[in-house]
Amino acid sequence: MRKPAKTIYICQACGSQAPKWMGKCPDCGRWDAMVEERLVKTEQGKTRVPPALHNRPVPIDAVTQKDEDRFSTGVGEFDRVLGGGLVTGSLVLIGGDPGIGKSTLMLQVLYGLASLGRRVLYVSGEESVRQITMRSRRLETVSSNLLVVAETDLDAIMAMLEKTLPDVLVIDSIQTMYNAELSSVPGSVSQVRESAMRLMLMAKKTGVPTFLVGHVTKEGAIAGPRLLEHMVDTVLYFEGDRQHLFRILRAVKNRFGSTNEIGVFEMQGNGLREISNPSAIFLSERSINAPGSVVTTCIEGTRPVLVELQALVSSTSFGTPRRTILGLDQNRVALLVAVMEKKLGMHLMGHDIFMNVAGGMRVDEPAVDVGIVSAIASSFLDQPVQENTVVFGEVGLTGEVRAVGQIESRVREASKMGFSRGIVPQANLSRAGIADGMALEGAATVAQVVEALF
Repeated sequence: MRKPAKTIYICQACGSQAPKWMGKCPDCGRWDAMVEERLVKTEQGKTRVPPALHNRPVPIDAVTQKDEDRFSTGVGEFDRVLGGGLVTGSLVLIGGDPGIGKSTLMLQVLYGLASLGRRVLYVSGEESVRQITMRSRRLETVSSNLLVVAETDLDAIMAMLEKTLPDVLVIDSIQTMYNAELSSVPGSVSQVRESAMRLMLMAKKTGVPTFLVGHVTKEGAIAGPRLLEHMVDTVLYFEGDRQHLFRILRAVKNRFGSTNEIGVFEMQGNGLREISNPSAIFLSERSINAPGSVVTTCIEGTRPVLVELQALVSSTSFGTPRRTILGLDQNRVALLVAVMEKKLGMHLMGHDIFMNVAGGMRVDEPAVDVGIVSAIASSFLDQPVQENTVVFGEVGLTGEVRAVGQIESRVREASKMGFSRGIVPQANLSRAGIADGMALEGAATVAQVVEALF
């Protein structure tokens, strides 16, 4: 009698294996994530033949690098996030919420490459060729060098690559790819891991840069095993609220460049438009002489960006005041509120505090601490900050204002946007330099900041 195929249960979140089904994964603690998969047995009794030695170790100083190892995609903001362009043979994973514009971004990037004379292939596992063509015509990204196909079989895609020989490949999405050698359904841990492994080996062997579009979970992480993010060279997240026009492309892993760079786009009817000057966009609808509104600077990679912080402080009728924070670290804001209570004597424990970064951007840099304190104080005192004033600096637990990095670029960006007054840390005042039409005032404590503003 033939023995039935052995089955195991694999967690779809972390890849943990168990011989029987469990409601909760013993490794990551995720509920209802164990899925049954069949084991593929290899033939026994065969003698293993030692592999041939194809690759030999070479001295690292003997490896030559050519300029064409990195090339432009034709989209400046996309090149900035990648570290200056697309690297030959790289594997790039792009994630984002449903409907945020991942497929739109990929079509525009491929069109930019096709316009530069490169042959590109877009493989979709979710849409038909007709649907892709409709979107491409709406985005005005039609080119004879842009090839599209609807396919989910990985073997067929590999055979297609040998015939078409594209310069760049896009897989949209990796969770829809299917390997016939595995019995599990598409999107499972085994299928995603095996598909990504074969595509990675293909990219390294042929030198074809490959983009993998990935789904995200409700927690915001890319669906599938965490191994997927370790296998690829670059992980990009396309962020933004669908209710806002602006989208931010952020790198969380990049073997060929910095992970601090961001690319800013604006969603329009005919696709995404690059924003070369984000400061002007984020400040375009700023209210003049409004209490609770303060402009500060943050550094995203090598780019200084001016953002508007908005605060609303109102008395509460409940025992526990509300703290609603959007675009900032909630724990950081709570820390600064405690500093203001202790060092400035502002009784904020009986008030609700609401804070927001205008434009839907998220800021995590400590240099915006002075901006947070200034915005809360402005709303609490009901006194506006002068419209020509920009503030920045890090605040410590004792109320001191600490120095921040890249002071020259911050001051230069503020001066370019028309600001004539800046409240900066006292320690940075000697290194800030002189900007045309920009008067800088140093502050050593939060008390001096509030005194200078109000």
